[in-house]
Amino acid sequence: MAATNLSSTSSSGVDELLFRNDAVSLCLLVNRRHRTLRIIDFRAGPTPSKRNFVLSAAKREGVEKIFTLVERDEVPTWTRLGFAREGSIPGFYKRSDAWILGAVVSEMSSRMREQGDDEDGAEGEGRAGSPAVLLAERTIARARRLLRESEGRPLPAIKVAPASGPELRRAVAAAQRAGRALTGFEPFGRDAVRTGYALSARGGFGLHAAWEMQSCFGNSFLEILCSPRHESERLATTAAVGALCERLVQEKAVSTFTFAPADDQELCAALLANGFRRSAVLARHLVVGRARKDAILWAKKLVAPEA
Repeated sequence: MAATNLSSTSSSGVDELLFRNDAVSLCLLVNRRHRTLRIIDFRAGPTPSKRNFVLSAAKREGVEKIFTLVERDEVPTWTRLGFAREGSIPGFYKRSDAWILGAVVSEMSSRMREQGDDEDGAEGEGRAGSPAVLLAERTIARARRLLRESEGRPLPAIKVAPASGPELRRAVAAAQRAGRALTGFEPFGRDAVRTGYALSARGGFGLHAAWEMQSCFGNSFLEILCSPRHESERLATTAAVGALCERLVQEKAVSTFTFAPADDQELCAALLANGFRRSAVLARHLVVGRARKDAILWAKKLVAPEA
């Protein structure tokens, strides 16, 4: 006997779908802005009913990209269900990584893939030579050039102030109207608590950002609202990201990660300058303005986990 429940959380931009029967127990987090669906699986195993429910839910909800985060021993399960290994989030579980497996709904085959029990699984879009990875590599090469060209330029002083929920929503609405919003600060996980900030510098620079933390694991998901458009904004964004990382260390975060469009060299340069490393390339994962984009997942270890 199956039970399905839709819990609407439209104020956050994410809906939660729950499904369970004798073989499957799933929670699906549907991000309406980016048209993605994150799978949280409570019962291991590559059952056809699991895959079929996820696909049917994705199509019904208008989702274009589905993904899940799992520990290493679960990677083969999801590759056998037709998902591609796209990368990892280092230290997501404090002492172990979370592997990201994803699939573009329109590209999934109608049958389960036969992958065997290779522990690494298929890499799909994360494989060297894929269009998303090639785009990410070109963008990172350009970003490194930008860093060399601006070497020695001083970073501005950044003021950091708390931002309330209404303030963040107003900032998101303005960024959406301008076609610049990278996020709406939607939850990444369940029962998420977000902390928002407004950052500013001389010359009129302003940036809104927020993070979501899982204190039990020590990880944090960092988001900034808009990308820098030119060098002066990039230098200010670099300083702002550095200030946010310092705050995260004060909050006892062990690691942090963030998404950036795979074609955004200015934002990539700001992240590289702060010691972030490319950890995954996710096919068709973000919507910016009206364009669907591949994404780079950038990660940084902030401190060593406590024993």
